[in-house]
This record gives sequence, structure tokens and C-alpha cells, in this order.
Amino acid sequence: MRCLHRALAGATLVLVPGTPAFAVDGEAATVAEQDAAQVITVTGSREEYGVKTIVSGTKTLTALRNVPQAISVVSEAQIEDQSLRSVADLLMFVPGATPGTGESNRDQLTLRGNNTTADFFVDGLRDDAQYFRDFYNLDRVEVLKGPNAMIFGRGGGGGVINRVTKRASLKNDRQFILSHDSEGGTRLTADDNMRLTGALGLRMNGVWEHGDSFRDFTKLKRYGINPTLGWQPGADTRVDLSYEYFHDRRTTDRGIPSLGRRPLEGYDSAFFGDPANSVADADVQIASLGIEQKFGDHLLLRNRTQLADYDKYYSNVFPSSAVSAAGTVTIGAYNSRNDRRNLISQTDLVWDGSLAGIDQTWLLGFEVGRQTSRNQRLSARFLDANGSVTLDQPTAARRIEYFRSASDADNRTRATVAAGYAQTQVKPTDWIELVAGIRVDRFRLSVDDERAGVPTIARTDNLVSPRLGLVLKPNKNLSLYTSYSRSYLPQSGDQFGSLTQTSAALKPERFDNVEAGAKWELLDGLLATAAVYQLDRRNTQAPNPVVGLPPLLTGATRTRGLELGLERSIAARLQVSAGYALQKSEIRRSTSAAPAGRDVPLVPRHSVSLWTKYQATDAFGAGLGLLARSKSYASLGGGGAVSTATVLPGYARLDGALYYKLMPGIEAQLNVENLTNRDYFPTAHNDNNIAPGAPRTARLTLKADF
Repeated sequence: MRCLHRALAGATLVLVPGTPAFAVDGEAATVAEQDAAQVITVTGSREEYGVKTIVSGTKTLTALRNVPQAISVVSEAQIEDQSLRSVADLLMFVPGATPGTGESNRDQLTLRGNNTTADFFVDGLRDDAQYFRDFYNLDRVEVLKGPNAMIFGRGGGGGVINRVTKRASLKNDRQFILSHDSEGGTRLTADDNMRLTGALGLRMNGVWEHGDSFRDFTKLKRYGINPTLGWQPGADTRVDLSYEYFHDRRTTDRGIPSLGRRPLEGYDSAFFGDPANSVADADVQIASLGIEQKFGDHLLLRNRTQLADYDKYYSNVFPSSAVSAAGTVTIGAYNSRNDRRNLISQTDLVWDGSLAGIDQTWLLGFEVGRQTSRNQRLSARFLDANGSVTLDQPTAARRIEYFRSASDADNRTRATVAAGYAQTQVKPTDWIELVAGIRVDRFRLSVDDERAGVPTIARTDNLVSPRLGLVLKPNKNLSLYTSYSRSYLPQSGDQFGSLTQTSAALKPERFDNVEAGAKWELLDGLLATAAVYQLDRRNTQAPNPVVGLPPLLTGATRTRGLELGLERSIAARLQVSAGYALQKSEIRRSTSAAPAGRDVPLVPRHSVSLWTKYQATDAFGAGLGLLARSKSYASLGGGGAVSTATVLPGYARLDGALYYKLMPGIEAQLNVENLTNRDYFPTAHNDNNIAPGAPRTARLTLKADF
């Protein structure tokens, strides 16, 4: 991570497929597409938005424009320029994605009409616990659209979020970033990269943040540290060892209720409930070992093993009804605890070369994993017999007693997976490429209910997930593609936190995606993308708009859409990231709870995003951003003949930034979000847990590189 126009010292990097091999600052390696194993000299490069090559799309190092799938990449440079602080902030600038509130205790999103709390990955391995992730140790965030089971395994029906962490390099440099915002929040990050010996590098990333909010009584405290060791004894071998400890504690703020099927206006800062009994606390530890060994010029063996431990607790007192005619709001309360441990190992064998005069790349791999969880939920009753608040006094202390109801979770779960996969990328000519792959998973889930006399319930699913893509390249800068992919999710929720005799007998949810698109490098470094798709989901579940009730079975949904994107560099001094999405997501098969024609929640018909930065001189730059979205629904009750859902109105938001280099190695940055102080409601969890958008907010940042 460097200031935007700081030149990189000349470096010679030996690269093998699928690894940036001590790439400067962990950036994606820039490689010749025809031979990723060649030695490349990097001189005078600058940080840019996006990437040119990607591993996660195919598990092989492939030019982004040749992956037959829509992918949005938000690089570290863009994250810093926009001062993005959360997955929700970032997803606002990704076509086809809508962040959710996650009940103010976790990352959650709707991607291509599919809601998920679990389709998160770090360096290609599952990171599915419910918590808020940070960007302090990242090189980039990759959003891969559509079913991705062939690469990532179960789930991922609408797409997945893959965070790519920084790795150690054989350099000595460091950076500190200090920021303070107009709400009173302060954040400090550090990135120290050092060469220990000739072949051994150490990188230390850390973050400390105390945050405040425009929302009353809402606080945030987080800190984390991530040391990584990188050892490269020779050009053909690389070993990476990483450990991260991350802590996040915040007020569980469920937002505001509705009034007349609209968000309640005039109460954007009001906390409805009891903040003293609303807290989310997460402790995350992730250790990983990566080994890559190249044999000759064509064969690569790669293994990555991860052990992750998550401790998560939250409690909340929140609005559970709309505002009544008398001006009162019913409140609910409960707490939940989930302790989880993941052990995952993936091994890939990649061969690239020529057979019978045809260039091709083959991938063979397997994954084994085990996940254990302890889930506990307690309902609550108000001892003062006052289960409501008023508009005059929305925040009120409550005496609460927690108890376990008949439907509250009290179980231990074990999930195991054994999977094998194979893929080929065949290039019979320079202008055509075929990508075909298949993955077979054996997934077993067992649930031990801690209540006396309740037997263990288990299910085993054998899942077959194919993928097929065709890429046509009329010229070297233009790729036209069409693709088909499939994914499955066993019927026990994306967190696998419960299982009944009924759900154990149900077929898995199935996701089928047909897509066609184009990727065109208009200028050197500027990538334009377009994709049209149809995504069908069968045996669907959706969140119940009534708090505390189980999910609704909605039969089947269909999402059709168009996504347009523009990223990277228009000119040497002009960076851009822009997108547009046109989506229609609706229930296709009726059930008693969800009639056909109902709109899927949090899917606006139109969404537009734009961020651009212009470096006017070596010392001064400016940025401008735009977000615009049409209306969407907060729950499944929207659309159809009789709509009952709360409507989130459409809105537009303008952001800006100024950058100034004070002296060599020292840069100041001012970001202002919502320049026009627009009142808007970007997302919700249900009809009465609605998140108001932040008013005009300024953040001043100082960066020091040395």
C-alpha cells in the first residue's frame, strides 16, 4: 500500500500460476497471459483500481477479461481513496449487490436477488461466521456473481465475497494511516513490511478504531493484528504462514420502525429500544498455511489449510412493530451466542501446456473440511411489563429476564465436507476458449439438541455442481462469453444452525444461472464489462417479516438482470469505478406464505454507482462519487396484487474527496459522504428494522509512508 503516485522501485519477481510470489504489497501479479511463469520486471508502476488477472475465478491465474463470469474487484487503492470502512459501504458500489443491516451484528447482503450471511471467503477459503469484517489487511475484495460452487463449494447462489489479504514481500517499507471523522470516530492502521533474511519476509498489519455515530447511543470498538511470514527459498517454492486476531464490539442498533408502509421520518438518530441491553461482541482468530511448489515449467501443486475460531455473542432490544395510531412501537428482545471452529484444507494441481498443438490448462483438486458450532438463543421478557416505547421517548431502559423458549436454539452442530473437482480451460485457437468443470461434494450435517431426550438429527447430501463457459475473442482486447453454472445449499439455512426431521428430508436449494456478457479493454488499463443473466432458485427460503418466526418457503424465485461496469484508468491521472444494474427478482412458484409475483426484498429495479479520482498535479487530487437507487421492498410482502411490505424510497447520494501531498511520504485526505445531506434509507432487515442513511459526514485522514 503506497500513496497513489509513489513510484515503485524496480523489482524482479518470479511468478508461478496462481500466486503473486512476493508481489509488491500483495497486489495481484501482472503477468503475460500466454505464459504466467515468465520473469517480469516492474518499474515505475502506480496503484490502480481493479486488477488485470485473477485466481479465484478459475483457481488458475487467468486474465479477468477471459473469465466467463461477471466479477467486480475493489482494490486497496479504491478502498483508501473512498475511505470505505465496511463490507456494506463497499457493496454500495458493486452492481447487483445490496447490503443488509444484518441485525446490526454481522455482514449480510443480497446479491442477484439472493440473501446470504455465509457466502464470505478469505483467500479462497470459507469465512462464514456472522461478524463484521474489516479491510485493514486487504489487497482487494472480489465479488464473483452467480453460482460459484465449482470453485467455492456449497451455497454462493447469488455470488460470493472473497477477501484477498496482503502477503509478505522482500522489501522494507511501512505505512501508517490515521483518520478522524465528524461524528467523533478515530481509526489507526499500520502496515509494516520487512525483509528478515534473503528469502524470508515478515508483514505486520494492525488496526485500532473507536467509532461514534449519528445514531444515538451507538458505539464501536475494534482492533486487530495480522502478522504474516513469507518464505521463498527458490523460484519454484513459496510458503506463507498467517495468523489474525480481530475483535469487534458495537452497539446492536436495529434501526427505526415504519409508519404507513414507509420508513418513519424525522427520527433518523433515534434509538428505538434499550442500548444498554443491545451489544454485539465478536472475537475472531484465523491461522492459515499456504504452500506452493512448481515442478518444471508446467506443473504447480498448491495447498492452503486454515484453522479459524469464532466467538460471537449479541443481545438486542429492538422495534418489532410499526408505529401505532397512538404513537407507540412494540419492542422485542433476545440474545444469541454462536461459537464456531472451522478446519479447511484445499489442494490443487494445475497443469498448463500444449497437447496435440492445443493450449490448455487442467485443474484437479480436493477439499476436506470440518465445522463445529455451539448455538444458543434465549428469548426475553420485560419485567416492568412495558414491551413498548413511544415516539416521545423511543429510548428507554428495560428490566429484562432471559429464558429459553421451546423454539430457541440450544444445540451443537457438526458439518463435514469431502469434495473433488476437475476443470479444463482449452484454447483450440487464439480467439476461442472453453472452460468446463465439475465438482462433487459429500456434505454431512448432524445436530445434537441439548434438550433432554431429543435425538440427534443428521442429513447427508451428495451435490454435483457443473460449470461451462465459452469465451470468444474477436481481438486481444475484447472477450465475448456465455456460461452456465449451478450451486446447491442444503435445507438447514446458510449457517446450518438448526435441523428438524422435516428439513432433513427436503431437497437442497438449487441455483441455476445462465449468463452472457462482454469484457472490453477500451484503453490500456480501462475495462468495460456487460452481462445479462437469468438466475433460478428452487426450494427457496426467505426471512419471515414477523420477527422470531421461522423462514418462509417461497417455492421458487427468478432474477433477471443486466449489469454494466467500468473500472481502472481512463488516463494516467484519472481512475474510475462505475456500475449500473437493472434487476427484476420475484417469486415464480406460489406457496401459502408467498404468492407468485411478489418481489424479492432489497432488490431495486435500478441502481447506479460512480466513483472517480482525478490527480490534477503531483500534489493535488480530487474525487467524486454518486449513488442512486430506485425503490425496493424491506420484506417479502412487496409487489403482487396486495402489497404489505414497507417501501424503501429511491434516492441519490453525492460524495466527494480532496487529496494533498504535504511533503514526500505524507499525504492528507478529506472525504465527505452525502455532500447534499440527503435523507435516505439504503437498506433494512425487515419492515421495522430500517437503517437510515448517514447525514453529511466528513473524515480527515493522514497517511505516512516511509
